[in-house]
Amino acid sequence: MKNKNEIKTGILVVIGIGLFIFGFSYLKSNDIFVSDRTFYAVYEDVEGVVNGTPVTVNGFPVGNIQDISFFKNNSLLVKFRVENDIKFSINSIAQIYETGLIGGKALAIVPANDNSRVAVYNDTLSSSVAPGLTELVNDKLTPLQENIESMIVNANKVLDKVNSIFDDPTRANLRTSVSDFSETIRDLKETSVMIKSVMKSNKLSIDQTISNVLDISKDLSEISKTINQSELSTTMKNFKNSSEGLSRVLNNINDGNGTISKLIDNDSLFQNLNDASKSIDLLIEDIRLNPKRYIHFSVFGKKNKPVQAKTK
Repeated sequence: MKNKNEIKTGILVVIGIGLFIFGFSYLKSNDIFVSDRTFYAVYEDVEGVVNGTPVTVNGFPVGNIQDISFFKNNSLLVKFRVENDIKFSINSIAQIYETGLIGGKALAIVPANDNSRVAVYNDTLSSSVAPGLTELVNDKLTPLQENIESMIVNANKVLDKVNSIFDDPTRANLRTSVSDFSETIRDLKETSVMIKSVMKSNKLSIDQTISNVLDISKDLSEISKTINQSELSTTMKNFKNSSEGLSRVLNNINDGNGTISKLIDNDSLFQNLNDASKSIDLLIEDIRLNPKRYIHFSVFGKKNKPVQAKTK
């Protein structure tokens, strides 16, 4: 009876030890019923990952982190497990990344598509840390912040220059100009009211004037139409005949035909007229100087003597 109790006690102890090992492995996120491979990666900063952090491939969970310990030069050695049915190259990268907006972390294996050997148990993979949302926001906001600061500085410079230009006399002139402009607007408003009043009081006269203008325009249009239909064609025909006649006269003159052409081409008539004019001038001058030579009269009826030619 005693032996049976000891056997039962031993079985319970073994079961307890097994349950303890299973529970401890579960708490460390190790599945004792699944055979897996262990890999390592070295980081300068693990970005807050802890034991049990999931390991993924293309977003699919394939394992978890088993242990994190200090390594050379205060770097951190991360030990993680991956199920055996997942194969990837030794050149693959173990990358820590954020799983969501609330800052959850995970470790992703980024497979390398090359012809290198497949990673095996206890291999150390290259490591990297993907930029988080905060870093991305900072990367985007930093240039924007610099641009805003530059704009503010430039705006301050512009304001300083504006202040230097708009001194007290300039401000006074501006105020005066604004006041004058306001008075001008007020005068224009009053003028507009006056014009509106005049237009309203003389609406009948204006309408009559516009009607008269339209009648005059209509009459002018009819007169122009009548001229175009009757006299204009005759006038144009006469003008054409006159132009043709003038053209013939000019052609005859150019060809040397007629008296006008001879007068234009031959200057003998002009020369003769010029000589006759000179002779008349000499005669008039001689009459003025020697009137007795040409005019003879006697009070007592004396006969005029004939003019004798002077002998040289």
